[in-house]
Amino acid sequence: MDHIVIISVAVLGILALVSAVILFFVASKFKVYEDPKIDEVETVLPKANCGGCGYPGCRAFAEASTKNAKKEKSLEGFFCPVGGNDVMKKVADILGLEIEEKDPMIAVVRCNGSFAHSPNKVNFEGVTSCSFAHALYAGEGGCQYGCLGLGDCVDACEFDAIHMNPETGLPVVNDKCTACGACVIACPRDIIELRKKGPKDKRIFVSCVNKEKGATAIKNCEVACIGCGKCEKVCEFDAITITSFLSYIDFDKCRLCRKCVEVCPTNAIWEVNFKPRKPKPVVASKPVEKPIKVEVKKQEIIMETKKEEDSNTEKSEK
Repeated sequence: MDHIVIISVAVLGILALVSAVILFFVASKFKVYEDPKIDEVETVLPKANCGGCGYPGCRAFAEASTKNAKKEKSLEGFFCPVGGNDVMKKVADILGLEIEEKDPMIAVVRCNGSFAHSPNKVNFEGVTSCSFAHALYAGEGGCQYGCLGLGDCVDACEFDAIHMNPETGLPVVNDKCTACGACVIACPRDIIELRKKGPKDKRIFVSCVNKEKGATAIKNCEVACIGCGKCEKVCEFDAITITSFLSYIDFDKCRLCRKCVEVCPTNAIWEVNFKPRKPKPVVASKPVEKPIKVEVKKQEIIMETKKEEDSNTEKSEK
């Protein structure tokens, strides 16, 4: 009986040994090499997994950037919006490359159709989702391009950087914004755009996306862009273009001169974080000097006197 147990144990041991050898050779044959720098890159990333870089997570970004750096010797097209230039410098140092710094970006809401500027024409009662409401109707204010105010952008933000203003019904972006782009994707009407923060957080943009003709646009919102072209004419930097009755300011070309803001008849162009304008001095009309009036009067008297004298002379001769 004992020898049966010994044989069974021996057979099981041999099978285990053979299986282990087979698994070793299979693992060696199909082993996938992973660059250790991937782990190093992932360590310096912010672990936000927001997808703002264009990849599903920080691990995927680390893998793609490391692979591209090894193959192409470049990090062009790779940028972590949450970590910014500081994090990308660390990534570049790990991979032995250099990277060009990018200007910080921020999300801006290109709609000013508040309750005051675009009063409700209808009341919506239904699912509180912008994507759902967008498929059903134009909007409570009548603008088919304007903000629906149901907060899909707020729900998409993982950084507490955007909130709905109950007084205006519009979303407001704060300094916590990392420019991940989640709110941009979530908005079904494409009114949120990533733009450069600008020097000292100063920026100018057209707060409207309405592509209707001026009369129709202004009927639904009193601060809509009407495509009049005044802003384009005064811009000296070729930063403004008008397409489909809508003005757009290129933030790469804009020099923040604010001339376009001054001439906009509907106040559709916003200036952010600028000092209040100084009131223009009132130029008084130049008064007519009294001596001139007196001199003119004198000449008139002299002429009339001369006429009378000539008349009297003619009568005496007759």
